[in-house]
Amino acid sequence: MNGAWGIVGAVISVMGTVTMGVLTYRGTRTAARINAAPTSKQVDLSVLLSSVERLKEECEELRQEQTRTRSILWSISRWALRLRDQVTSLGGTPEAPPQDVEDYYRTGV
Repeated sequence: MNGAWGIVGAVISVMGTVTMGVLTYRGTRTAARINAAPTSKQVDLSVLLSSVERLKEECEELRQEQTRTRSILWSISRWALRLRDQVTSLGGTPEAPPQDVEDYYRTGV
């Protein structure tokens, strides 16, 4: 059971790292484009507006991905609780969850 929580933690860590890498890459790329544009009033407003629109779309995609990820984690959590109950009903003693999981269930943070 402890191994399952380790896998869940690893998945969360990898997903967070990948998400932050994507955001950093996209932000750096956008910032480089904006910095390369002329600083005078002749900045093409349509380019800026299309960049803003693209960023809105990317942000929405990331929100949807976060929602899907959260849904999967809740499913894994419910599954783990059912496994715990199954072990208990068979007379076994399940391993305690990791401390961060206990803290989350206790405080919601």
